[in-house]
Amino acid sequence: MSSIYFIGIGGTAMASVAVALSHAGHAITGSDTQLYPPMSTYLEEHNIRYFNGFSAKNIKHATPDVVVVGNAISRGNPELEYALNHHIELASMPDLVREHLIGNNTSLVVTGTHGKTTTTSLIAWLLEHGGLKPGFLVGGIPENFSIGCRASGRSDEGFFVSEGDEYDTSFFDKRSKFLLYRPDIAIINNIEFDHADIFDSLEDIKRSFKLFVNLIPENGALFVNGDDPVAVEIAAKAFCKVERFGLNTDSEWSARNISLEGDASSFEVFYKNTLLGTISVPLFGNHNIMNALAAVAAATNTGLPFEAIRQGMALFKRPKRRMEIIGTFPGNITLIEDFAHHPTAVRVTLEAIEQLYAGRRIVTCFEPRSNTTTRNIFQQELSECFGPAAIVVIGKVHRPDRYPPDQSLNISRLKELLEKQGKTVFLGGQNSTNYPDDIVAFLQNKICDGDVVILLSNGSFNNLKTLLSEFFQKNC
Repeated sequence: MSSIYFIGIGGTAMASVAVALSHAGHAITGSDTQLYPPMSTYLEEHNIRYFNGFSAKNIKHATPDVVVVGNAISRGNPELEYALNHHIELASMPDLVREHLIGNNTSLVVTGTHGKTTTTSLIAWLLEHGGLKPGFLVGGIPENFSIGCRASGRSDEGFFVSEGDEYDTSFFDKRSKFLLYRPDIAIINNIEFDHADIFDSLEDIKRSFKLFVNLIPENGALFVNGDDPVAVEIAAKAFCKVERFGLNTDSEWSARNISLEGDASSFEVFYKNTLLGTISVPLFGNHNIMNALAAVAAATNTGLPFEAIRQGMALFKRPKRRMEIIGTFPGNITLIEDFAHHPTAVRVTLEAIEQLYAGRRIVTCFEPRSNTTTRNIFQQELSECFGPAAIVVIGKVHRPDRYPPDQSLNISRLKELLEKQGKTVFLGGQNSTNYPDDIVAFLQNKICDGDVVILLSNGSFNNLKTLLSEFFQKNC
């Protein structure tokens, strides 16, 4: 077994892989800055020792055989420089996943701009419930497992389910991560422009997906969102079996007669216009119906009978930070957290919340944090995606120094456009000394009984979740 050191161990996937390899017997250490729950807690619960901050002394003390370099780590990092200077073997996180976890297993890879975490969690759980003991890598913490990554439980003919991110692999390998996961069965949920720091255009992203599709063997399978023209276009040149899934009746796999029962959705599954049966899953929103339908198609392709899939779906639990209900507080105030940060994800998430909590006012707190939403690329789209929200709080733009003013998101302009729609808008962080307490103070005079408050961010939002939870519990 090896001694492995993770530079950037606090990333969701990095931490999950670190824990999985620790369970496999490897000695794991690592480092990161600004670790926050759930990943900091996750590492501590699994007895993974890590350093806060980067220093050559850390890696010198650890004496690793291999250094795993997170894709957020670049030249100049003191630990990376030490590893290069001392000829320590470098690897990317996807390198380790392919070699140590996927191996000879049948590899199921879930890709797309949106829905990857939920769909990957669904497939892993369906295979687990069906007795197949899959390995998996999820870009979050799936509640059915409480771990984000593990090896397959079968010594041969096993399955490994990966969340296939299109983001780049490392500073020394600029390929999309999913190109290293050797797909046998693949899903493309959707394809939109994102990750403006590494992709120049939608065409640039499409090139990565085309390479991915070209890796699927002839005896493999590709399931593609039949409602997404770009995804269908990319799938057209596959050498394997291709089947579409969608809410339309033209797709091979279709969901029909959808209904909402509490916080669960029910729908009929048709395959090539033949009714297979009715699925009930504790998810809501049409985007989640698509995620569930994709999971049904992929799980069926592994040989699971529909009845086992139907039973497993009913027992599914949402991953952390995917429409996660943090709590219901005095005055029937509900606090929800979601990872949505792309305008499309924000829109469909809020539409799903509106559907589930019909008649209740929606208060949305959005943090512009990703490399794309901190720029003005989606300036107009962001002004159009908060439809169901009556109150919109825009958090402080993350690392505003990265881009010049003519390329940065103009939050004042965003506020103006949202107010023209009749929304109440607040810009947090205008006085940096009391952020995000200024958001709590603003909401103190705005929150009414029955409100649904949703936090949207791919980061910590400066611990706003905890601050609001404490405030609602004490003051509402």
